[in-house]
Amino acid sequence: MNSQQEYVLHAVEDRDVNFIRLWFTDIFGQLKSVMMSPSELEGAFDEGVGFDGSSIEGFSRVSESDTLLLPDPSTFQIMPFDEDEPELRTARMFCDVIMPDGNPSMADPRQILRRQVNVAAQEGFTCQASPEIEFYVLKQAGEGAPATDLVPTDNGGYFDQASHNDVPKFRRQAMRALESVGIATEFSHHETAPGQQEIDLRNADVLAMADNVMSFRYLIKNVAQRSDVRATFMPKPFQQYAGSAMHTHFSLFEGDSNAFHDPDDEFSLSDTARHFIAGILAHAHEISAVTNQWVNSYKRLQFGNEAPTAVTWGVSNRSALVRVPTYRLDKENSRRVEVRSLDSAANPYLAYAAVLAAGLKGIREEYELVEPAEDDVTSLTRRERRAMGYRDLPMSLDDALHEFERSEFMAEVLGEHVFEFFLRSKWNEWRAYTQQITAWELRSTMEL
Repeated sequence: MNSQQEYVLHAVEDRDVNFIRLWFTDIFGQLKSVMMSPSELEGAFDEGVGFDGSSIEGFSRVSESDTLLLPDPSTFQIMPFDEDEPELRTARMFCDVIMPDGNPSMADPRQILRRQVNVAAQEGFTCQASPEIEFYVLKQAGEGAPATDLVPTDNGGYFDQASHNDVPKFRRQAMRALESVGIATEFSHHETAPGQQEIDLRNADVLAMADNVMSFRYLIKNVAQRSDVRATFMPKPFQQYAGSAMHTHFSLFEGDSNAFHDPDDEFSLSDTARHFIAGILAHAHEISAVTNQWVNSYKRLQFGNEAPTAVTWGVSNRSALVRVPTYRLDKENSRRVEVRSLDSAANPYLAYAAVLAAGLKGIREEYELVEPAEDDVTSLTRRERRAMGYRDLPMSLDDALHEFERSEFMAEVLGEHVFEFFLRSKWNEWRAYTQQITAWELRSTMEL
């Protein structure tokens, strides 16, 4: 029993915790949970908690169904919302999924990210990540309206104190809930569209940040539910409004030194940072199916609205795929790169693993970085982008899957099992989508 495990056992007893939630995610980033009694916790630390892996799509075959959850004591947090009912006080821990022989499950997204974290460590780096998470807060369109007929809760725009807001305390309540479970926030504000919000998380180790993103989604939805509204991380829920991104800032450190910082460079960017950016650009098409994994993701990417449409990088250029912020150029710890393609519905473990792996490959093989884009790339036509040498990002999940399917790089990052299952499942999603006869088709062609 190590010191972290002992701390958890004492905290559970001292704080009168009555239930423990063991959290893990499936391959698509859906949160899964097993509830247990505190009396079972010591055994869970020693031996893990068994569950039927074949019941989680893509985890294991029926013949290999015995799977274990191993709680990570460093992720222990007491959950909010039970202040008025102490007999229901609950804590949670994220888990690693392991096999009976003690080896990591090849289907565990958390382990896939940890592999890239270990690769970075072998090359002398630790990775920090800081996401800006956008989402919509919605309400039913009116009394008696279908549950799926939703409209924004306010009519605000960028940084507005919305003139009409059905949940005026929402962001404050959300930030309080996040801070209560140890997720440090930096800023929050109203985004560009009615009902759209953004909360930015303070940088942390990339694996811890992926855990934080999963907790973020759970807590935001709970805060919304308690206000009789709904929160959605759908990439583009409204045709007329901007989509929801998860712009994420990445930096690599060598010990306490920021490996991306060079005080003698015009933009304070080191060669390491330039190679990292070049790696992301070189593999952008291959990783798109993971950073933007849903059919709906490409409704956001295809039509701009501050979403990148082409493989570019730029300095302070919010139309680029990778942006280099220029705040405090002389401050070493501020040097970072912002990847703007990720959307809020991505599996953070797989998406961060793909970005980190691409950047590390760029460093390892010393990819050359092209000149930065100075144009508003999203305002250019496709022909203009081609003329300027910009490659368009995939315009649909179909396009992205073709790139993903022939990528040896992504097969290596995800492992053969997850790569094959992800590809097969996403092709099924695309086929189900294209089989639909939409309302637009009926309106426009029924009279033919």
